[in-house]
Amino acid sequence: MAPSFDWWAKETHRGTPVVVKMENPNWSMVELEGPDEEELMPPSARAAREKGRGKNAKQLTWVLLLKAHRAAGCLTSIASAMFGLAAAIRRRVASGKTDSDITNDERENPTIRTRFYGCIKLFLVMSVILLGFEVAAYYKGWHFDATTLQLQRFFAGSFGIQGVFDWLYSRWVLVRVEYLAPPLQFLANACTVLFLIQSLDRLILCLGCFWIKLKKIKPVPKVAIDDVESGDGGGFFPMVLVQIPMCNEKEVYQQSIAAVCNLDWPRSNLLIQVLDDSDDPVTQMLIKEEVDKWSRNGANIIYRHRVIRDGYKAGNLKSAMSCSYVKDYEFVAIFDADFQPAPDFLKRTVPHFKDNDEVGLVQARWSFVNKDENLLTRLQNINLAFHFEVEQQVNGILINFFGFNGTAGVWRIKALEDAGGWLERTTVEDMDIAVRAHLHGWKFVFLNDVECQCELPESYEAYRKQQHRWHSGPMQLFRLCLPAIIRSKISIWKKGNLIFLFFLLRKLILPFYSFTLFCIILPMTMFIPEAELPAWVVCYIPATMSFLNILPAPKSFPFIVPYLLFENTMSVTKFNAMISGLFQLGSAYEWVVTKKSGRSSEGDLLSLVEKEPRHHRGASEPNMDAIEKEGLLQQKSRQKQKKHNRIYRKELALAFLLLTASARSLLSAQGIHFYFLLFQGISFLLVGLDLIGEQIE
Repeated sequence: MAPSFDWWAKETHRGTPVVVKMENPNWSMVELEGPDEEELMPPSARAAREKGRGKNAKQLTWVLLLKAHRAAGCLTSIASAMFGLAAAIRRRVASGKTDSDITNDERENPTIRTRFYGCIKLFLVMSVILLGFEVAAYYKGWHFDATTLQLQRFFAGSFGIQGVFDWLYSRWVLVRVEYLAPPLQFLANACTVLFLIQSLDRLILCLGCFWIKLKKIKPVPKVAIDDVESGDGGGFFPMVLVQIPMCNEKEVYQQSIAAVCNLDWPRSNLLIQVLDDSDDPVTQMLIKEEVDKWSRNGANIIYRHRVIRDGYKAGNLKSAMSCSYVKDYEFVAIFDADFQPAPDFLKRTVPHFKDNDEVGLVQARWSFVNKDENLLTRLQNINLAFHFEVEQQVNGILINFFGFNGTAGVWRIKALEDAGGWLERTTVEDMDIAVRAHLHGWKFVFLNDVECQCELPESYEAYRKQQHRWHSGPMQLFRLCLPAIIRSKISIWKKGNLIFLFFLLRKLILPFYSFTLFCIILPMTMFIPEAELPAWVVCYIPATMSFLNILPAPKSFPFIVPYLLFENTMSVTKFNAMISGLFQLGSAYEWVVTKKSGRSSEGDLLSLVEKEPRHHRGASEPNMDAIEKEGLLQQKSRQKQKKHNRIYRKELALAFLLLTASARSLLSAQGIHFYFLLFQGISFLLVGLDLIGEQIE
C-alpha cells in the first residue's frame, strides 16, 4: 500500500501548478507546465525555498496590515472632515448674518421678499406636519401609494376604520386623491413638457456646436492686419474709442487700465476713456492718479467722473458717448473694470468690420483667471463655458445674433446710434442695445478663439446678486421690447427666435420649471403619491443635460454632480429674479456692482513687471515696481478686513423641505427620488449656510 500512496502523492504534484510571486508588492499569477522544480532540487535548496516561502507569507501579512491601516486612516480622515464641517457650520450659524441684514442699497423689495419666503415656509410647515402624519400611519399599517390605493374599499368599510386617527387619515387620503392629486399631476405634466422642450433646445445647440467643430467653421476677416510697428500705412487702423466703465472697484482698476494702455494699436488712432462712477473719494483719487500716470507716459487716456450718477452703467456709457470728440471715432471697445484684453485684441477683432458694413458688433469670449479658486468658481466656469462655446458661437454663426455680454466687445458707433444709443430703462443695457440693433438689421460676429481675461465672483453673495440682475433684466426688457419686435421689419422666423427662444424659453421657462419642478412639485409628490414624477424626469434627463453642459469644459467632469445640484439650488434666486422682472417689482431695478476680490490683478501686475517693456512710438512705460507695491499693499489691507458669513433663509427653508420629503420617500421605497431629494437638500443646506465660495468682507 505504501508504493501506491507514494504514487498518488507524486501524481498530485503533476499537472499545472500555480506559483505566487511578489513584485513590489503587486501579485502576479504565473502558470508553469511540466514537472515541479522541487522534484529536481537537492534537499538543501528545497529547505531554502521553504524559508523563502515563509518570508513571502510574512510579506503578504505586512501588505494586508498596511492596507488595513490605510483604510482605517481614510475612515479617520472622513470622520475628521465631518467634524470640521460641523464646526464650520456652528461658527457660521453663530457669527453669520441673515439675508435680512443686507444694507439698504442691496436689499430686495421687503414686501416681495417676505411673500416669497412666506410661501416657502408654508410648504415647509405642511411637509413637516404631513411627515409626522404619514409616519404614524405607516406604523399603524396604512401602506398606501398610487398603485395600491383603491378608493372603493374606503366606502365598503373593508379596512375596519377604528379610532379618530384612522378616520382622519382615511379622509386625508380621499381629499388628496379627489382634489389635490389631479391639479398637482397637471402641473407636473406641464412642467415636464417645458423641461423636455428646453432640453431639446439645448440638445440642438450642442449638435450645432458639434457641426461647427466638425466643419471647422469660424468667422474670417476680409483683411489682414499688418504690424503696427512696421509703419506700413496700408494697414486697416480705424479710429477706435476704448471705454472702461467702473464704480468703486479699487481692487481691479489698475489691471484694466494697464491692459488697455498696452493695446497694440497706433496711439494717434486710439483714445481711452476711464468712466469712473465711484462715490468713494479715495477710490476716485486712486483711479485719477493711475490715469495721470499713464497719460504722462504717452498713453492717450482721459478720466471722466459724473457728478449725477443716473442710470448706472447705461447712464455712464450714454454720458461718455455724448462727448463732442466721439464723432471722430468709428468704433468703440468696451471693457469692464476687471477685464484684461491681450495686446492684440483690437488687431483680432476690428478687421471683421472691414468691407462688411452690416456687422455692428464683434464679441470676444471670456476666460477666467480664477476659475480654479474654489468650488463656486469651478461651477461658474462650467456654465459660462457652455454659454460662450455653444450658445453664443452657434447663434453667431447660424443667425448672426446673440446677446451682447456688456464687455469684451467692439461696436460700430453707427450701429449704436442707429439702435437709439444706450438706454437706462433696464438693468441689462447690453442685451437691450443688442436686441434693438438686431431689429434694425445689424449682424453680430462672435469670435470663440479670441479671449479676454476677467474675474469670476468668488463669494456666493456676489454671485447671487449678479444672477439676480442677469435674470430680472431680461424680463423687464421682454415687456418693453415685445411691441417693437412685433412691429419690426425683420423676418418672421427671426421674430419667432427672439420671442420664443431668446426670451421665453431661455430666460423665462428655464428658471420657472427648474424651481417649480424640482423644488416644489417633486417634494409634494412624496406627500401626495397619487401624483407622480417618473425617474427619467428626476434623474436621467437632468444627468444627460448636465453632461452636455460640461462638454465645453471637459476638465470639470468630476464636478458634474455638484453642478447639477448647484444649478437647481440657484433656481430659487433665478425664479425670484424672473418674477420680479416680469411683473416690474421693486427688486427688478436693483443694480449692485459685482464685488471683485482683486486676486487676478496681483498676478497680472507681476506678469507685466516680468515682461520686457514695450515702447510705443517714443512712449515710456510707467513705474511697474510702484504699481506692484501698491497692489500688494491693497491686498494686505483686504486681508486685515474682518470677514463674515451670511445665512440665506429661503435656501435653508427649502433644504429642510427637501430633506423632509426625502424622509417621506423612504416610506414608499422610492430609491432614485430619495437620493435626489437627499443630496439636493444637502446642497441647499450648504448654500443656505454660505459654505460655498469665499466669505464676505
